[in-house]
Amino acid sequence: MTASPLARRLTTTDAVVIGLGSMIGAGVFAVFAPAAAVAGPWLLLGLGIAGLVAYCNATASAQLAAQYPTSGGTYAYGRARLGPWWGFLAGWGFVVGKTASCAAMALTFAAYLVPPFWQRPVAVAAVLALAAVNLLGITRTAALTRVLVIVAVAVLGLVVAAGFLAATRHPAPGPGPGVAVGAYGPGVAGGAYGVLQSAGLLFFAFAGYARIATLGEEVRHPRTTIPRAVLLALGLAVALYLVVGSAALLALGPARLASSAAPLADVVRAAGWDRAVPVVAAGGAAAALGALLALIAGLGRTSLAMARESDLPRPLAAVSARHQVPHRAELAVAGAVVVLVCTVDLRGVIGFSSFGVLVYYLVANLAARTQTGEHRRYGRPLQLAGALGCAVLVVTLPWQAVVGGVAVFAVGIGYRLVRLRLAPPPGEGGDDGSATGG
Repeated sequence: MTASPLARRLTTTDAVVIGLGSMIGAGVFAVFAPAAAVAGPWLLLGLGIAGLVAYCNATASAQLAAQYPTSGGTYAYGRARLGPWWGFLAGWGFVVGKTASCAAMALTFAAYLVPPFWQRPVAVAAVLALAAVNLLGITRTAALTRVLVIVAVAVLGLVVAAGFLAATRHPAPGPGPGVAVGAYGPGVAGGAYGVLQSAGLLFFAFAGYARIATLGEEVRHPRTTIPRAVLLALGLAVALYLVVGSAALLALGPARLASSAAPLADVVRAAGWDRAVPVVAAGGAAAALGALLALIAGLGRTSLAMARESDLPRPLAAVSARHQVPHRAELAVAGAVVVLVCTVDLRGVIGFSSFGVLVYYLVANLAARTQTGEHRRYGRPLQLAGALGCAVLVVTLPWQAVVGGVAVFAVGIGYRLVRLRLAPPPGEGGDDGSATGG
C-alpha cells in the first residue's frame, strides 16, 4: 500500500467535460415535470434561483480548490479550514449519499434500455464496466465522459428543436393578464413556496459542479484550471437547462409538463417526431451513464482523502503504481454500489442524498469564508449567500429526506467517535473539532 499522490493529467477541457458529465445526468430528462408541478408557469424563475445558489457554492469550491489542490474536495477543505469534524461531516455525507445515488443512477440507466426483469443485471454490468474504465486512469475516464456528454447534448439539442417547432405550430398557454395559477390545470401549484421547491429540485439535478474539485490532485495547473473549469462547467450546464426548460414549457405548457411521466419524450411527440422518442431514451441512458462515471471517480477520490486521514479504513488510501488511481477505493465503491443495486431500488428513496449535498456545500461556504489575503478571490457576501441558500433549500426537502439525512449523519458521527476511541490519529489531540486555521 502507498499513499502516493495521483498524477496531474487533466487539462481544463477534461475538467470541464467531467463537470458537465456530472451535471447533465438523467435529471435533465425528468426534472422539469416535478419542477413544473410545484412552480407552474414560474419554472424558469425557480431555475434562476437554483443557478444563483449553485453559483455562490461554486465560487466557494473554486476559491478553496485554488488554495488546496488535492483530492477530496470539501472534505479536505473542511478539515484544513474548520477542523477535522467539519471535514468528516462533508466527506461522510458525500460518500454515503452519493454511493446510494450511484445505485439509483445505474438502475435509471438500465430502465432506459431494458425491461424490468433485466434491469438489475444490466445496472450491475454498467457499474463494473465504468469502474474498470476508472481503474485504467483518469484520462480514460475523461475520454469516455466526453463521448457520453456529446451524445447527451446532441439529444437535448434535438429536444430543443422539437420544442420550439411544436410551440410555433400549437402554442401552449402561458402567463397572461388575469390568469390565475389554478388555470394551468390540476397538480400545478405555483406561488413563492412552489418556486422554492422547484429551485431545490433543479439544484439537485445539476449539483455536480464540485466533482471537478474532488479531482484536484489530478488536474494540471490546478490553481488556475480548477476555478476556471468549475465556473465554466456550471455556466454551460445552467444555460443548457434554461434552453431545454424553455422549450419544454413552450411546447407543453405548465399543466401538461407537470403531468408528464417522460417530459422530453412528450416534447418531441408534440412536434410530431414520434420516431425520435427512442433517441431521447438513448440520450437519457447516455446522460445517466456519464453522471455515474463521474460519481464513481469522485467517490474514489473522496474515499482516498478520507482514508489518508483514517476517517475511512487506511487500506483504501492505496494508489496504483501503474495507472496512478486510488484502485482500492474505486473497487470498494463499485462493490458497495453493486450490493445496493442487487438488493434495493433506491430511485425513489434517496432524498437523504440531497440533505448530504446541502451539508457538503454549507461546509464549503463556511470554509471559504475563513480564507484571507491572496487566497480570497470572491467577496464574503457570496459565501454568506451560498450558506443561506443551502439553508433555504433544506426547507424545500420532504420531511422524509431530512429524517433520513439526520439518521445517516448520526451513524457517521457514531462511527467516528468509536474509531477515535479505539485509535486516535496522531496530531488530532482529542479531536474536539476546533478550527485549525488551515
